[in-house]
Amino acid sequence: MIVELLLRFLIGGTIVCAFSVISEVIKPQGHAGIFGAAPSVALATLGLTFILKPAPYVAKEGHAMLAGAVALCVYCAFVGWLFLHLRHHPILEATVPWLLWFAVAFGLWGAFLR
Repeated sequence: MIVELLLRFLIGGTIVCAFSVISEVIKPQGHAGIFGAAPSVALATLGLTFILKPAPYVAKEGHAMLAGAVALCVYCAFVGWLFLHLRHHPILEATVPWLLWFAVAFGLWGAFLR
């Protein structure tokens, strides 16, 4: 267990640093967030899972990550639409659509991943 945590720390940190370097090179800097910590940690976790677990387990984890990514895209599109059309309080416009993220993520999980 300790070895697995240490490996996650080292692999995750290395990938986060690599993505940080990529984000520094990309212009405009507004797009640098794409290469933030979440994709780095996801790749590190999936890579470590690939080493330690059987292939069907890794495939299921990868599919779950894809469902979360689809849900995040839906969330981002909806928040962008809210910002452009409603112009209310930004914190409300960013947090209330989490319900949509949960609905999409768990809907995909229930439909395809259980």
